[in-house]
Amino acid sequence: MILVTGTSGFVGGKILNMSKDTIACPSLRNASEDEIRRIVLESGADIIIHTAAISDIGECEKDPDASYIANVQIPIYLAKASKNIKLICFSSDQVYSGFGDGGPFYEDTVKPNNTYAKHKLEMENRVLDINPDAVMLRAEWMYDYYLKKSNYFMGILNATESVSYSSRQYRGITYVKEVAENLESVIKLPGGAYNFGSETTKSMYEITKGFLKEIGKDLTLFDCPSNQNLWMNCEKARKYGVFFSSVEEGLIKCARDCGLI
Repeated sequence: MILVTGTSGFVGGKILNMSKDTIACPSLRNASEDEIRRIVLESGADIIIHTAAISDIGECEKDPDASYIANVQIPIYLAKASKNIKLICFSSDQVYSGFGDGGPFYEDTVKPNNTYAKHKLEMENRVLDINPDAVMLRAEWMYDYYLKKSNYFMGILNATESVSYSSRQYRGITYVKEVAENLESVIKLPGGAYNFGSETTKSMYEITKGFLKEIGKDLTLFDCPSNQNLWMNCEKARKYGVFFSSVEEGLIKCARDCGLI
């Protein structure tokens, strides 16, 4: 049985709806260590997938204490409660946000430069200290046809005149459906941190130009400045059978699933 946290959210909801043998975890917002231990025990789960977080970078800057509770403290409590249970936590590509240019980045060198990223990295390290078999997924910006949360795909669909992306920014973006489809392989990963998502050799400007052409949408595409790359090499996870479409292929797959092409 798989206990999934954050099932009212973008990623957790998709995993719950697409995957077998999953149950929704009650909200862990401000939960105590004892409460989390009880929830885990009563669930009977042998796998925990932790997707719940405060992922808005601006909100984390405004309220770092709330960010710490959600993004560090709660995962630590889960790690302590997960003896003999496989724990999988969603981390973030933001752990590379301090590098600026360069990439693609590998798991062994990180440089966070905002509160959210720093808390995610602390979460990784402290959870792995408690439970070395835990898996940390450094997830990219994810998208889908989804009305409750802004994402790249919806930003393109909802744009009416123009969009702006940089020819100097390189980053992966991932179709969230493929995250859920990879769950079986993710469960088998040895403990540690993994870059997790689609890869590309193209800039966000090039990706957007190609996607607009594929879906036949007439928008003006502006080239804007960029101050960072979030560009990951995902070979480590791929060696264990975690496969994603390329960024370009994933976007087309999503568009087809939505009936756009």
